Amino acid sequence: MKPLILVTNDDGIYSEGIATLFEAMNSIGEAYMVAPDRERSAVSHALTMHRPIKVERLKERIYSVNGTPTDCVALAIKKLLPKTPDLVASGINKGANLGDDVTYSGTVSAAIEGTILNVPSFAISLVGNNPFLFETASYYAIKTAKYVIDNSLPYDTLLNVNVPNIPRDQIKGMRLTRLGKRIYENSIQEVTSPWGDIHYWIGGGQPYHEHGDDMDFQTIKESYVSITPVHLDLTNYEALKFLKEKWKL
Repeated sequence: MKPLILVTNDDGIYSEGIATLFEAMNSIGEAYMVAPDRERSAVSHALTMHRPIKVERLKERIYSVNGTPTDCVALAIKKLLPKTPDLVASGINKGANLGDDVTYSGTVSAAIEGTILNVPSFAISLVGNNPFLFETASYYAIKTAKYVIDNSLPYDTLLNVNVPNIPRDQIKGMRLTRLGKRIYENSIQEVTSPWGDIHYWIGGGQPYHEHGDDMDFQTIKESYVSITPVHLDLTNYEALKFLKEKWKL
């Protein structure tokens, strides 16, 4: 019996990236696409709670949702799919989701929601700019999906996959990595309206990141695919131990 695979993203249902991922997942299982009706980048793990959510069936096994990537996964698993999927695949994102970016990313948050609902999940992104070589990421999406379907994943853990935006024959291989640290300089721009009002535009800026052989940033720089296991338990156990010893409550 073919595995049932949920495909979603944050770039919107009409993105070339999700179309490529949907085709790739259909090559190894029965895929359903449930995705936002428009771009929802950087919405993180937001749920829509202040209004009803509309779902539109566009084609067989393809649904558009006027909500966030997290909405899409929750609705798909709880209401739209014929049964709980065997896998959630989120992407292919146009641009990197490295280091601290995972905390903002709708693409990664869709995989987080799948993991919360006990479905093995991964997010996949292309690191670079237009033109995006989605066929390169598609190849590694299939490899990742096959591994996860055959082996599952540790509890409360998803995979964050980043692929260099280069031809596949230039990629040197795949590496397991840890999240790096990235800081954006000059990422908030001040602009003035024609009436003299000051507004602020968040985005862009020059990124600076830590270096380390086992970090996702360095791995991409060296033309390898980065695969980072991300755990949902945010507890800092070393800090917990330290505070229990020092803080006499």
